[in-house]
Amino acid sequence: MTPRFRLRSAQALALLALCWAQAALAHVQQAQAAGLLTGLLHPVSGLDHVLAMVAVGLWGAQLGLPAIWVLPIAFPLVMALGGMLGFLGLPIPGIEVGIAASAIVLGTAVAFELRPPLVISALVVGCFAIFHGHAHGTELPPGQSALLYSLGFVIATGGLHALGIGIGTVHRRPWGRQLLRAAGAAVAAGGAFFMIRALA
Repeated sequence: MTPRFRLRSAQALALLALCWAQAALAHVQQAQAAGLLTGLLHPVSGLDHVLAMVAVGLWGAQLGLPAIWVLPIAFPLVMALGGMLGFLGLPIPGIEVGIAASAIVLGTAVAFELRPPLVISALVVGCFAIFHGHAHGTELPPGQSALLYSLGFVIATGGLHALGIGIGTVHRRPWGRQLLRAAGAAVAAGGAFFMIRALA
């Protein structure tokens, strides 16, 4: 075997390895990008999730400072914990019932302008966040990045909370208070619909 042949063989092997590595890297990057995109889309793919998450923002806006920031921060943080439980396959009974109940309770709180102490409202939001997070966690598609998927659904959830806060600012106007209460009643009614489906 001549030195020139050995050099050409080594170059060919190096080129083959380089091409294989780039193909593998592209596959990983595509899977990661898909994980982030799937996470961003997942919270808005179900109306039951959307209703509850918007209601968190509505209630926070209605309660004012500091709840307007505490509730939308508490929900995604605890939801991430619920997502981890879902990733690990740890069962939580009644996930769909819990999600429907979250829309009913949060919508009712907005409709009746309930003003419990901040600790209580944060606990209520946090308890329901576990159900939402677990549902997201158990639906991680195979082969996608759990970290980026989680980041995606937390960002999307924050966006829905921000939407609720934006809508909720109308309560400062005389007509806005009644509109906000009507929105809460609509969320609660939607939750009741999903509860009937969950129990059917």
